[in-house]
Amino acid sequence: MSALFVCIVHGHDLRIVLIAAALCCVGAWVTARLFRRALHTRGLQRGGWYVLTALAAGVAIWCTHFIAMMGFRAGTGVTFDPLLTLTSLFICVGGSILGFVATGSSVIRWPAVTGGVLLGCSIVAMHYVGMAAFHAHGRVAWDMPHVIVSGLLGPVLAMAALHMALKRTGVGANAMAALFAAAIVCVHFVGMAAFHVVGTGETMAPGHALALKTLTMAVIGMSLIILVMGMVSYLIDDSARAETIERLRRMALSDVLTGLPNRAHFNDRLDSEIVRAEQRGSRLALIGIDLDRFKDINDLRGHSVGDEVLRVLGRRMNALVRDERGEFIARTGGDEFAAICRVGAPDDVAGFVDRIVKALSAPIRADDLDISPGGSLGVAVFPDDAADRENLVNGADLAMYRAKSNPLQRVCFYEAGMDERNRERRALAADLRDAIGRNQLTLHYQVQTIVSTGRIRGYEALLRWTHPKMGEIPPGDFIPLAEENGLIVPIGEWVLRTACREAATWEPPYTIAVNLSAVQFVIADLPEVIRTVLAETGLAPARLELELTESTIFADRERSLEMLRQIRDLGVSIALDDFGTGYSSLDTLRSFTFDRIKIDRSFFCSQAATAQTMAIIRAVLALGRSFGIPVTAEGIETYDQLSMLNAEGCQEAQGFLLGHPVTIDDIIRRGQIARVASEA
Repeated sequence: MSALFVCIVHGHDLRIVLIAAALCCVGAWVTARLFRRALHTRGLQRGGWYVLTALAAGVAIWCTHFIAMMGFRAGTGVTFDPLLTLTSLFICVGGSILGFVATGSSVIRWPAVTGGVLLGCSIVAMHYVGMAAFHAHGRVAWDMPHVIVSGLLGPVLAMAALHMALKRTGVGANAMAALFAAAIVCVHFVGMAAFHVVGTGETMAPGHALALKTLTMAVIGMSLIILVMGMVSYLIDDSARAETIERLRRMALSDVLTGLPNRAHFNDRLDSEIVRAEQRGSRLALIGIDLDRFKDINDLRGHSVGDEVLRVLGRRMNALVRDERGEFIARTGGDEFAAICRVGAPDDVAGFVDRIVKALSAPIRADDLDISPGGSLGVAVFPDDAADRENLVNGADLAMYRAKSNPLQRVCFYEAGMDERNRERRALAADLRDAIGRNQLTLHYQVQTIVSTGRIRGYEALLRWTHPKMGEIPPGDFIPLAEENGLIVPIGEWVLRTACREAATWEPPYTIAVNLSAVQFVIADLPEVIRTVLAETGLAPARLELELTESTIFADRERSLEMLRQIRDLGVSIALDDFGTGYSSLDTLRSFTFDRIKIDRSFFCSQAATAQTMAIIRAVLALGRSFGIPVTAEGIETYDQLSMLNAEGCQEAQGFLLGHPVTIDDIIRRGQIARVASEA
């Protein structure tokens, strides 16, 4: 240890030694950063970073040795062998590449050990080849114990450095830099403690000494340039990576179409706001938002118009948000949005909701049309309505669905009873799932008559559900439930098969009308299902009439019209149901020739008996005549209505006046139908 101290303090110019040590530390720090970057890359990019890392390491090793040798007081004249000096540089750079590649390898069992041995041995080899290039005018002697110690210190410290580097953290990189610098310094100065020169008394020529000093300064300058270039490469890449990560983060947390935060961003914000409210004992409002007529906009005007509507709404909502109040709005789905508002004053939520409603209701100019989408809003407050995130979201959803079910109520606040109604609805859906297997579903039949003669034209099959505990469940309650839960497909097929099987036994052979749900209609093999049912039941295709609403067609217009043509090719009739309440597009009648138009019952209720309503009924009847399509009026309950239809030339009607929906057994008892053996 004393020999090492004497070597450094008395055998060197301390100013040069400090320069060499400083350069070594800088080089080690740059090397550690570059190597960490290499470990975070793959493929050719990793190879490039390995080369930069090895160049930085080589500069640190070689320049530390060379500059320190410039400060060595040999006590005699010295020269350097150019070839060996250059060879020593290649050794440290090449060995560094091998060491770093081995350390980053996934196939080597002990990468830090293997890489450390290669890197440490390159430091040792570079030192002693460099010493061989150092020619002193005198006799050279070596202290072998110090040589051995320096030869061991290099690999051991290099292994420790690379082991810390594999932790891939900032602390690990700093530890690698310190250990790598220690490996270089220890190998050099312990090795120099083993080096002794007995001089001849010949001193270095002044000109030669000046040349070495100039060369030393040049080496210091070039080494700093190389290290700075390496560091700049690291910083540029780090900055580019940071910008890329930030850009990707923004993309990952933003909705591309509207520019609003997306669902992932909203969930993170909601979690943080709930934590904040818990810590401060404050309140937080969650607002669920669903556009009211967005599907109609897409179906009637096209998706490009729908996208433009969403873009405009995104800009409006982004403009109305007040960050200082903790307001936040995100697009969470196709036509769904969600908002957060910190509740301070009582009118905070009401004011925020009012601004949202105005933004949704203001007309939007798109495709030369003024469109007012409107929206339904549901509000739940933390912790008043829910004590956790899941129940808060559920409460806002329940309130929103309540608002959506009432056209006169745009905003609905959560109430405790909504949970109970939701549980009842889920329980009812579970019972409906088992209704077919338990023979709880039945068909009733409502007569359809010729207005002018009173003769029976056919019957419409109407589904009924008798719940074992709740009794008769209205179709208006369980049909939407079946559609929401995907049960309408098997139920619809059961209705079709049961109605056709029953009608096949009738005498006279009246037609049977069966309703198709919009959900059922989107099944790709519906024509095949109808073909199979007709074959199984033996019902003549001409006796089957399928009823569907116009909204069913707009779900996928081209595909729907093609499916209607395939069904028509089977010989089955198709009626357009609820005409006058949906889109009522003349283009639909022009695109497909329906076999029947049915005027919705809402036009015949007592409240609708106005001059305008009568004008609409006459217009529909005239439309049917011009297209050559029979018109059936639904919901006829009085003789005055029937007389009016007869006077206006309406061909067919159905309603309570003409007959309530009843079972087939009741119809048979009345003598309207006789049952004969089926041909199937």
